[in-house]
Amino acid sequence: MSSRPGPASAGADLALLTLDFHHTHQLLDPAAQGVQSWEVRITVAGTPVGGLKAVRGLYWQSDNLRERMADEQSFPAVVAAQLLDEEGQFTSEFEEFIESASSVLVVDQLHLDEAFADPLIVAAVVAAVIDRLTDNYVAVVLPGKNACQDAGSALLAEAGALLSAQPFSEELQIIDNALAAPEEAARRVRERLQALARHGGPPAWDEEAAEDDGWDEDGEEGEALTARTAAVLRVALEELSAHVWQDVGAVGDAPLRRGEGRVLGSLPPVTLRQNRAWRRQMARCFDDLAADLAETGTVRPLCTGEEMALHLGIDRAKALARNRPRLVAETVAGLPEDRRDFDWDWCSMVLFEDHDVLMLFDAALDGIEDSSNEINQALGLANLAAAQWFLPFRPGQSRDPGRGFRIP
Repeated sequence: MSSRPGPASAGADLALLTLDFHHTHQLLDPAAQGVQSWEVRITVAGTPVGGLKAVRGLYWQSDNLRERMADEQSFPAVVAAQLLDEEGQFTSEFEEFIESASSVLVVDQLHLDEAFADPLIVAAVVAAVIDRLTDNYVAVVLPGKNACQDAGSALLAEAGALLSAQPFSEELQIIDNALAAPEEAARRVRERLQALARHGGPPAWDEEAAEDDGWDEDGEEGEALTARTAAVLRVALEELSAHVWQDVGAVGDAPLRRGEGRVLGSLPPVTLRQNRAWRRQMARCFDDLAADLAETGTVRPLCTGEEMALHLGIDRAKALARNRPRLVAETVAGLPEDRRDFDWDWCSMVLFEDHDVLMLFDAALDGIEDSSNEINQALGLANLAAAQWFLPFRPGQSRDPGRGFRIP
């Protein structure tokens, strides 16, 4: 039996899970044009903990895809027999089942150390394989419950269910990449695994509506940002501040079209015709939040404008973590690591008392900012009109009105 901790307590190990895709292609081998076999090795900090096989059957490159896949034997042969006729054409049953597919990806031969033999982990691995090896025209085939000859097949069957695979037969289930449901399911799987890695267990808000959303009864913050999260969020807010100030200088009082400028054009439509004075106050919202992070290491929006600035800041911080790893590494150099680092979904959950301001992006809710609007009154909304964006939510928690602006 493995001596590693189980998945529920293996946060550090989960954060180090790595996939190594290995594929050998013989340049002049005609058989290689019809079927590609990938060995996906799963490691933790360089130590192998498992792997799986992914066979990609390319219909348009094969002389007879059924024969070619059957030659792979094992599960790909079962797939070939059910999805393709003797002429190598997709069966009418398969074509009716799938939205649009010209190739298939067969995933099988999973083996995984006991400590990581969890359907959620396997689903995340399969989702990563799908991202790497498919597009919208590739159907992904996994073992069904009745095809489970071993523990690996059983885990793949459970992972398929987590990824919105639909049963095609007793032996096969299929993920249709042309549909939105599998993509949304994969997103949820990744979020749950990230939470598991950071917190050692799924957070309450992932399973059900949490009674404790991170704020106590007095509105005080329930849990602080980690040092590295705060540092990256500060960089994001400072970057956005610079862009807003550029917008202010470029457009002044002129009306904006949606998407125009660096930041101001990305705000809700109710703001696009505001004047230069309003836009300067919006720019200061980013500066005030960045200053809070520099001074205290945490942040709390005190008005609607700051809520919008923080939403944009979290989105930008998430993008920096994905697209600017070198910048992020430089930003957090020397700061203590924490398994909760860069949990932007958690930030979105606990740094706000509500997300009402995001309703202003919904065209179906046009006019909701008006206090006489029925939905506004029914939900008890406040300070959504552009003229009210910089009014403090609580009079006793307002900023110094004489603090001025970073740029005169």
